[in-house]
Amino acid sequence: MTSRNQIDSEQLDHLAQVFRDQLIACLEECGAGRRGLFSDYEQLSEEIARYPAWPEAARLRELAMSLQAILAQSEEQDALIEQFLDLCSIHGENDPGEPKLARAFLEKIRAEEA
Repeated sequence: MTSRNQIDSEQLDHLAQVFRDQLIACLEECGAGRRGLFSDYEQLSEEIARYPAWPEAARLRELAMSLQAILAQSEEQDALIEQFLDLCSIHGENDPGEPKLARAFLEKIRAEEA
């Protein structure tokens, strides 16, 4: 993995913006009912596997983990990435569903922008 010192600051900022833009689009889609943003459903149980694969969501999770690793090497964090990855770790039976989590996260992001 390349450290932040080796990555052009402009490139990192661009990747962070790409992450944010893709996150917003995926949150909107998930909030409307699509499942698979916070985890790969096809890798869970057969019952849950009825939801179609969502490659954009998988790439978003990969980008978030990569950016988190790059930032960690410089002892930095990105709150949006951290919050998203925290939501990706919620898989309990009694936890809120993905659409509900997505809508709440999107509302939080928009409230912080205002």
